[in-house]
Amino acid sequence: MSKQWFSTVGLLLGAALILSGCASDVRTSTVAQLSSSQDLGALAAEFQPGYIISDQEFFDTQSLSEAGIQSFLNEVPCTPQDNSPCLAEYETVLPHFAPAKGIGHCNGVQGEIQASAAVIIERISTACGISPKVMLVLMQKEQSLLTKPSAYGYQRATGYGCPDTTGCDSAYYGFVNQLYNAAWQFRQYSLNPNRSYHIGTVQLSYSPDESCGSSSVTIRNQATANLYNYTPYQPNRSAIGDPAGDGDACSSWGNLNFWLLWNIWFGNPLNEPIPVFFPNCVTHEYGARCTPYDPTQPFSS
Repeated sequence: MSKQWFSTVGLLLGAALILSGCASDVRTSTVAQLSSSQDLGALAAEFQPGYIISDQEFFDTQSLSEAGIQSFLNEVPCTPQDNSPCLAEYETVLPHFAPAKGIGHCNGVQGEIQASAAVIIERISTACGISPKVMLVLMQKEQSLLTKPSAYGYQRATGYGCPDTTGCDSAYYGFVNQLYNAAWQFRQYSLNPNRSYHIGTVQLSYSPDESCGSSSVTIRNQATANLYNYTPYQPNRSAIGDPAGDGDACSSWGNLNFWLLWNIWFGNPLNEPIPVFFPNCVTHEYGARCTPYDPTQPFSS
């Protein structure tokens, strides 16, 4: 899974969209203004390291339909970096995926000889119980794939198999391969939450450089734990205080960019439309899924 710790973010003037990308030898975060530096700064100031996104938003597979995904991609300003198509026009083979092993894991994915990016995102997200919005933000956070697509980016679309300390594992290259493995990994984190980053108080580093230190963070929910298991760094004061700047040698932007991108594209990622008195399986705490609803039985966790 990706553990990228830096990215370049830009806000498109008038479009209310952020650009984000990663490069293995860059430590900077540059932001073109949306309307003023206060816009991005105000959002960054609201970032809570222990609560980046609600479980309801993270696991909402119905947040965007196939048509909704296509419409969203059509509206995103896109400038290819080579001869690669924008995601709105991208098509490729979608192989059949059998159901993953384990109760509550990814369901099967129906294959198609030529599938659009919207079809692929919708089917994989639905199969693994992850919001398609998560996958869209992840691809932008990791490779700027929505706004600056490239052959390199399509190969590494979600940053899966690309740890900070080594090069990417080519076994996971390919758009579909990247999407499925990232969604599978998020489901795996949820079903098996006993990991380095879990609900509760943990130590979170600021960068891969151990000398940059860490601090205690109380992770409030499984969705936020999932993000840290995928990208295990929190932004430091320099990154949060000046998200349009270059930060310092210990700054990381991965999870901050996830927060910023979601806010700009989809609104508040902390929405909790389901009442908190509902059972854990509804709020997806610890990755549980509800059994089919029986109106003759009371809710129980």
